[in-house]
Order: sequence, then structure tokens, then C-alpha cells
Amino acid sequence: MGALDGVTIVEIAAIGPVPFCGMLLSDMGATVIRIDRTESSDLGLQFDARFHIANRGRKSIAVNLKSKEGVETVLALLERADAVIEGFRPGVMERLGLGPDVCLARNKKLVYGRMTGWGQSGPLANVAGHDINYIALTGVLHSVGERGRAPGVPLNLIGDYGGGALYLCVGMLAGLLEAHRSGQGQVVDAAMVDGSASLMTLFTGMVAAGVWNEERGTNAIDAGSHFYNVYETADGEFVSIGCIERKFYLQFLDLIGLSNDKDLVAHQMDKERWPEFVERIAKVMRGKTLAQWCAILQNTDVCFAPVLRPSEVPNHPHVVARETFVNHAGVVQPAPAPRFSRTASAIQGPPVDIGQHTDEILRGLGLSADRIASLRKEGTVA
Repeated sequence: MGALDGVTIVEIAAIGPVPFCGMLLSDMGATVIRIDRTESSDLGLQFDARFHIANRGRKSIAVNLKSKEGVETVLALLERADAVIEGFRPGVMERLGLGPDVCLARNKKLVYGRMTGWGQSGPLANVAGHDINYIALTGVLHSVGERGRAPGVPLNLIGDYGGGALYLCVGMLAGLLEAHRSGQGQVVDAAMVDGSASLMTLFTGMVAAGVWNEERGTNAIDAGSHFYNVYETADGEFVSIGCIERKFYLQFLDLIGLSNDKDLVAHQMDKERWPEFVERIAKVMRGKTLAQWCAILQNTDVCFAPVLRPSEVPNHPHVVARETFVNHAGVVQPAPAPRFSRTASAIQGPPVDIGQHTDEILRGLGLSADRIASLRKEGTVA
């Protein structure tokens, strides 16, 4: 049984960080009931449901939230739940009749998690946005990319998942822990702009201290230096090098045949010479294939790893040994993380079809077969 075994969480269907947070909670053992819509909706990218891996391990009930009976059905679920997570714009849940005040009046122990881009308040609170916009406003996007080039877009890992889903998940876990002690629930206001700003804590401090240059690609760990960079190999592949520490750096120079280069040895931290040093090392790295560099640098302390394509990752020997990926229901996917020594996490099931468990969930609320049939006929559930 997982660490959250016995915990019931209601997830109001959304995109991006909310389903990813729901996946994390489900993997840790929680029973996650997703409230899907009865009508079709534009929730972004559409593809075969089997591969919506972030939707794994749920139970789904399709409910018409625009009907009084539909809202009452959700409230009945929340009366028995420990928590709810939602990702609507501010005020939408209130207009539906499912705002925090209403829900907490029905269940005082409920932890009510809210996920938005801009937050529940502020001049941008009700404006549409996506990951790229939230990380733009918090300095993340400006800081990623090559010198003299436009900012690089780091997928939607930082706003949606790092600054969004993970902060919501942490907030929910803390809220559940506190509710267990106090017997009272509360609202967890998670905003991607807040989480992204929090992830920038180190760099905010470095900027304030005057030790971080805001020009992209000119700092020690943003591909500005020769010892923390990506290099192309003879066969057009790439390797990553991160030998910041002096002893690792010297070992790197030795293994690539540049230990006799007095400039590289003596002036590791001379920022003025970094562009020149990058070119010196790049020339050497282009002299061997990826496989050759792996044979030389793998399993050493030079802080090295090949740059793998996503499709290659599950087959890397370290990833295989760690069982970082699993084949579940015919789909190779990341295994639950983090790992627990006693209450192991587990994938509770594949992604579910919309409304797949509607009857089961309604029966759990004590509704008769006739009543369930009536709700279906009325269009309240599907």
C-alpha cells in the first residue's frame, strides 16, 4: 500500500499541472476520482488516451457541472473526500456552486487545492496564459538560451510541472498533514507564476549579489563556460559536461588530452576567455563519436552524460538498472517517483476513459440503479 492509501482526492478535469499532480498523488496510493465533463471540450493537445500517461491511476465520473443535480453529485463526493484539486480561472468554481466556502461548509476537513497560472488575485488573474508566459514574467525564460540569441523555450517543464504541479502537490500533502492534526481543511493557492519565481530563488540571490550576469550564455552554468556545456561529437550527437569543481575539471582535461594546455589549466574561471576555451574543447570533442566519448568519460568523475533522445532514455543501462521506466498496460512510461522504503508507490491503472467509473462511483454514494439511470437520462452524468 502506498503512503497515501486511504486518502480520497477529487480531481476536477483540467490540463497541464492538475492531472500531473493527480498522477503523483495516485502513484503514492491515493484514490483519485476525476470529474470529467459530459460534453466535449477543448483541453489542448488531443491524442490516443492510452498515451495520456499523466491520467493514469484514476477513476472517472462524467458530470454535467452546469446542472444543479450535477453540482450536488460533486458535493456529495466532496463530503466523503479528503481533498479536491481544480485548475479553473479564479471565480469559475464559485460560479458553478463549488467554491471553497460551499465545499468547506459541507466538509470542514477538506483540503481545497487551486491551480492557476497567475494566481487567485492580481491584475492578470483572469487573463489566459500558458507555461511560456508565466516563466517569461518570472525571469526564467530570459535566463535560458545562448549568448546573442533569443531565449530558448525549455518545454513546459518549469511553469506547468515544476512551478505548478509539484508545488500544488507539496501544498496538498502539507494541507492533508495539517488537517489530520487540526481537523480543519483550508485552501491551497498554487500559482505557476509563484512556483516559477520560487524555483528562481538561487538566481534571484545571485543577481542581487552581483555575481550573475543577466546576459544569457555568459555564466558558469548557463552554457557560458567551457566546463558546463554541451558539445557536438564526430557523428553529430551531443554530450553534456558539468565539471565545475576543480578536481573534476582537471580530470576532464586529462581524459580528453588537454592536460598540457596551460591556459585551460590555469584560467578555468577567467570569464573573458570562456568563449575561446569553449571553441578549443569543442574542436577536440568533434574528433570522436558519441560511443567513443562514452567509453572514455562514462563512470568517471568528470560529470558527463550523453544527450539522449526521449526514445533512447528507457534503454540506457543506468535507467534500466534503476527501473526508472516500466511497461504498464503496453505503454513504456516513467515509474512512480520518489521511492519509499516501506510504503511503495505503484501505478494504480492505465489512463481511463471519460466516465468509465460513473456507475461504480454513484453506487458508492448509495444511489440505486433506477436513480443512476434517471441521472443518465437527464444528462446529469454520462
